[in-house]
Amino acid sequence: MASITAVSPLAPGSFPDLPIVDGVAFSTVAAGVRYQGRDDVMLAKLIPGTTIAGVFTTSATRSAPVLDCQAKLGVTPQDGAAFLVNSGNSNAFTGRNGVDAVDAIAHATAKACDIPQERVFTSSTGVIGEPLPFEKITSHLDTLSATTTPDGIQAAAQAIMTTDTFAKGAGVTVQTKDGPVTIAGIAKGSGMIAPDMATMLVYIFTDAVISQPQLQELVARHNAKTFNCITVDSDTSTSDTLLMAATGASGIDVSDDAAFSQAVHDVMQTLAHLVVRDGEGATKFVEINVTGAASDADAKIHALSVANSPLVKTAIAGEDPNWGRVVMAIGKSGAAADRDLLSIRFGDVLVAEKGWVSAGYDEAKAAAHMKGQTLSIGVDIGLGNGAATVWTCDLTHGYIDINADYRS
Repeated sequence: MASITAVSPLAPGSFPDLPIVDGVAFSTVAAGVRYQGRDDVMLAKLIPGTTIAGVFTTSATRSAPVLDCQAKLGVTPQDGAAFLVNSGNSNAFTGRNGVDAVDAIAHATAKACDIPQERVFTSSTGVIGEPLPFEKITSHLDTLSATTTPDGIQAAAQAIMTTDTFAKGAGVTVQTKDGPVTIAGIAKGSGMIAPDMATMLVYIFTDAVISQPQLQELVARHNAKTFNCITVDSDTSTSDTLLMAATGASGIDVSDDAAFSQAVHDVMQTLAHLVVRDGEGATKFVEINVTGAASDADAKIHALSVANSPLVKTAIAGEDPNWGRVVMAIGKSGAAADRDLLSIRFGDVLVAEKGWVSAGYDEAKAAAHMKGQTLSIGVDIGLGNGAATVWTCDLTHGYIDINADYRS
């Protein structure tokens, strides 16, 4: 597999100091699934009563772990639960071997943690199409279960990385109407990132009390505006999984609590942005804002067309304010547009309006904006009130370097 040494220039300075979530504990181990000399398996143990919600890839070739997790959502939460994640091998497109591997890992985890197998949620990430050497994982389950610690979330974030150049975490202590609750989450993702649910692996934990149906609705709603609004390379993974666990240890019911809902959204959006900032080979973080579309759905189609265009993304990498490529991307999107109504901005610079270059356009100012690490492109369609925002990164030769020898 390609060697990743340089940390993304868009990475934060350090892993955040996340709040400890009562009711969850973590452990990691170097099982040697694919990587050598680093932890590549993480276990998160959850107390009895924990409710679990999730969203998953809609890929027609989704992996055995994804299918297993989907089948287990909504299981009665009287018993404890566990998340078991390995990196280096996605256990996808592996036929019956994949199903057997999931069953073996879930069985061993259930036995080690003394919980029902239907309360074990497994995820795998890495190379597609190679049988998962599950024995390397199951042989460590007793050790993993015996060594969990409440403050092990950073190590867990590091263990689930593949081509990621930095561990990703976000969290907050939020003051609800009945008192404080904590939220902490981790994510992995760098390439094969395109919005079709969560586009990576994400695990979010809270000590709040909330029913499974309410948690499921909350996760799905905020996912639509966060993880489903990012793209690195337009490719949707076979293994995308987002799981959120509410342990209830705080005793504080957050049903219909606006502050809690907003905090979950903020944690999810932060994690989504971190994935884009770690896009394979990325040097620019780009926000695409589309307004004036015929509908919100049309606005998102336009925004994703711009964000996924290789021509737009390479122009951004070259710091070229090539607004013609934005026009092209809008025109090909399939959503309603009128050439003579379009307006385009790079940052605060009005580039084009009413289907033509703006009379006051200053290319030097637009070029100066393109030299920054955080960019914005605004497009007004001029047809209605629909709006959408998506986030992406540039496309550089680094992306090719990483993916050309990903399996070697």
